[in-house]
Amino acid sequence: MAIVTLTTDFGQRGYYLARLKGALLREAEGAQLVDITHDIENYDIVQAAFLFRNAWSSFPKGSIHLISVNDYNASPPRFLVAAHHGHYFIAPDNGLFSLIFGNDQPKLFHELKYRQDKLLRLEELYAQAVGFLSKGRPVIEIGLPAEEVVQRITLQPVISHSQIRGSVIFVDNYENVITNVGRDLFEQVSGGRTFQLFFKRHDPIRKMRGHYQEVEVGAPLCLFNSAGLLEIAINMGKASSLLGLNVEDTIQIDFHS
Repeated sequence: MAIVTLTTDFGQRGYYLARLKGALLREAEGAQLVDITHDIENYDIVQAAFLFRNAWSSFPKGSIHLISVNDYNASPPRFLVAAHHGHYFIAPDNGLFSLIFGNDQPKLFHELKYRQDKLLRLEELYAQAVGFLSKGRPVIEIGLPAEEVVQRITLQPVISHSQIRGSVIFVDNYENVITNVGRDLFEQVSGGRTFQLFFKRHDPIRKMRGHYQEVEVGAPLCLFNSAGLLEIAINMGKASSLLGLNVEDTIQIDFHS
């Protein structure tokens, strides 16, 4: 039984998602469809890449991952398939692969072919690809190798000897604020020194926590989350609303001897 994960910006309203699932089940009968999320902001491939890259590796090898976000970014649009780390990935050629994998991208992509003189039925194109892979057929037979795959670069932290300037990249369902500062980078720059985390006009946070409950209810804190990224939160509260932090806002970490 094939496992097929779905990551889209379709939302839960309308018929798009149901039509996609119906087409997938028709072409890959018995497939287990697993929703990663369908609540991506419309066309936001950066958000899609962030959520997907922190989820896909939990699935068993052989899983097929379909990412349908900002599919019509070019004219004509192009759609890619890749085998990587024992998994299969299907997505539009809009930079998603570079955002998901960074320097560890698949070495070879194959292009899904469709007739450009006819109306593109996206669910049919994706379903045919999933059906092909679910039957165990080699990815090399799905289409010709693709060249010049679109690359996108995300905003990276700016570092110096005693400072990291990062940015907010996601606000989760609890309104915890997730930044693009990773644990490894933080430890590399800090060298064990004390720090102050500044954001907006609030008092800085001066201590890294391991759990939300280490501070009083309603108090702000920072910690490294399960993805290894620096997170600003409020114990039992909504950090984004209460602290005025939103995606693309800047945070600054100063280190002191």
